[in-house]
Amino acid sequence: MRHVIALDVGGTGMKAALVGSGGELLHRARRATGRERGPDAVVAGILDFAAELRAYGADRFGEPARAAGVAIPGIIDEEHGTAVYAANLGWRDVPLRSLLGERLGAVPVALGHDVRAGGLAEGRIGAGRGADRFLFVPLGTGIAGAIGIDGRVESGAHGFAGEIGHVVVRPGGLPCPCGQYGCLERFASASAVSQAWADASGDPAADAADCAKAVESGDARALAVWRDAVDALADGLVTALTLLDPRVLIIGGGLAEAGETLFTPLRDAVRRRVTFQKLPQIVPAALGDTAGCLGAGLLAWDLLGTGPTGTTPTTATPPEVTT
Repeated sequence: MRHVIALDVGGTGMKAALVGSGGELLHRARRATGRERGPDAVVAGILDFAAELRAYGADRFGEPARAAGVAIPGIIDEEHGTAVYAANLGWRDVPLRSLLGERLGAVPVALGHDVRAGGLAEGRIGAGRGADRFLFVPLGTGIAGAIGIDGRVESGAHGFAGEIGHVVVRPGGLPCPCGQYGCLERFASASAVSQAWADASGDPAADAADCAKAVESGDARALAVWRDAVDALADGLVTALTLLDPRVLIIGGGLAEAGETLFTPLRDAVRRRVTFQKLPQIVPAALGDTAGCLGAGLLAWDLLGTGPTGTTPTTATPPEVTT
């Protein structure tokens, strides 16, 4: 069966898959990055993992993978296939595309940003399927974005497009590691809500999921924390939709797992803020933590000029293998 290798490399773990030409997940696996052993060990782990996937695919399906795609965090140079910088992984200027190509027998390799890869999958075969313009915003440790245009994701002139988390929504507010004050992700990310609720509840172990549960039970302190986060998020999203005019706004990440506890007030808050702008559909992401792998697979299929362009991936997926 025709397939490609897909890798989604995070700060602590790697997700991998063999992806079929229709976007189906034929095999899934995951393992730790081994970042505690240093950046060279992380790179070696990626190469080993990819080689094992290639061997598995050749044995299971009777032919090796035709291409590979890898989604990574941090700053990347997609044109030259270089992992420029990732604070969580400790690497700088790693020629990851050429290293993977050599290890996999000279197959073509696509290198993409993790959030943009996830956005590509959501836009083509997930919550934004069929939309010509979409914005994907995952709310996790931070907040990022992927700008979708006619089936592709815009990287920007320097690879920084979509960094909505660093739009200033509260001028003079909390300091951000980026050097600014009042950035969106300091108020509306899952980690920001976790910190705010831990402070408000007096429980240092409390997190955003706990805050959402307290909101559902009517806790006044939780409602205040949640309202502040939703208001900040709505301010940032209205700025984005004013600039980009997306048809669909896809919200993912850990905070989106609160479901309508988030989406009902968020839709209302965005609706109250728009004036001349067209209100997009605001929908939850559909692919969960498989989005990055699927996006990496789509990037690989794009190298071959084939693969899924707007179909829904197979819902029955194989179990993950954790090593």
